[in-house]
Amino acid sequence: MSKYNEIRVIALGLIRDENRIFVSEGYDPVKQSTFYRALGGGVDFGETSLVALKREFQEEIQAELTNIRYLGCIENIFIYNARKGHEIIQLYQCDFADSEFYQLESLIFSESEHHQHTALWIDIARFQSGELRLVPGEFFNYL
Repeated sequence: MSKYNEIRVIALGLIRDENRIFVSEGYDPVKQSTFYRALGGGVDFGETSLVALKREFQEEIQAELTNIRYLGCIENIFIYNARKGHEIIQLYQCDFADSEFYQLESLIFSESEHHQHTALWIDIARFQSGELRLVPGEFFNYL
């Protein structure tokens, strides 16, 4: 978890398969709401965002990425669990190297000992209609 009053740099991978995208499911206990976001994670000091992206996918879901293309930078200021957060997101478009990931309904992965997450394919239309919430909202500019 990031410290208070700290800007966190993260790298996220937008993986699209026709009309669906691969996202992880999150839950805000204070707002009692579920949200979805592309997979990825923090950029370590001395590491490029591209290296961080590949490392995070390897660590979290043991996936190799291919066709990686830089899309842009999103600044995201948000409230999660009643705390203010501030992220600089380096966003990449990419594909799974292993086609088996495209056959999955969902998978469970651990970010740490105590945090388990679900990653799954979701139809983009469910986000566009407002049925499900994709964060950050600027993500739609890249779909």
